[in-house]
Amino acid sequence: MSAAVIQLLVLAGIAIFLILRLRSVLGTREGFEKPPLSVNESKADRSAGRPEFEVIEGGVDHDITNHAEEGSPTAEALAQMKRAEPSFNVGEFLHGARGAYEMILMAFEHGDIEQVSRFLSPDVHDAFNQVLEDRASQGLTIKANFIGVRELSLLSAEFDQTTDTGEITVRFVGELTSVVRNAEGDVLEGSENEIKRQRDVWTFARRMGAGDPNWQLVATGG
Repeated sequence: MSAAVIQLLVLAGIAIFLILRLRSVLGTREGFEKPPLSVNESKADRSAGRPEFEVIEGGVDHDITNHAEEGSPTAEALAQMKRAEPSFNVGEFLHGARGAYEMILMAFEHGDIEQVSRFLSPDVHDAFNQVLEDRASQGLTIKANFIGVRELSLLSAEFDQTTDTGEITVRFVGELTSVVRNAEGDVLEGSENEIKRQRDVWTFARRMGAGDPNWQLVATGG
């Protein structure tokens, strides 16, 4: 037997071995691919043993139910806000509210609310300004340092369909250090080394679908 014949037999053996190995790994395929299921095919005709998934139109909006009880007035108000402004996202709003809380709170503590005036309704701006004027008249100064927001939760929401205005009330628990001094520099309250918790309930409002994306603080409480 010539060397060429022996070489062909060896190559053929290797080819058969590889084919058998591929079949053991990939399986076999017989005939043509099965045609796709018809859109009119009944449920009974679908492959047995395969879990069936059904897409539900208008299902639960977890962006809402993560923060409000499903079916509650608050959840419905949030849904109406989304209908008025499809890009509105509750989670993103709360993230922004967290930043607004720190920014407005520290501007108030430092006695300079003008830098955040566009985020305050006229009533809230006037109320804050009155407190700052009373503080200045008594010669009081405050040195504060914001530590962070320990808790944040959405309490309620309302939507006025006549004006497309949404209102969302949020509860904050902030942590900060604060020292109050009199005109002579004596410490009247607080400590730079003592972290205190501050609880606030703030209501933000905005006309949904408006060009201005900023919410305004329209009411405060404890």
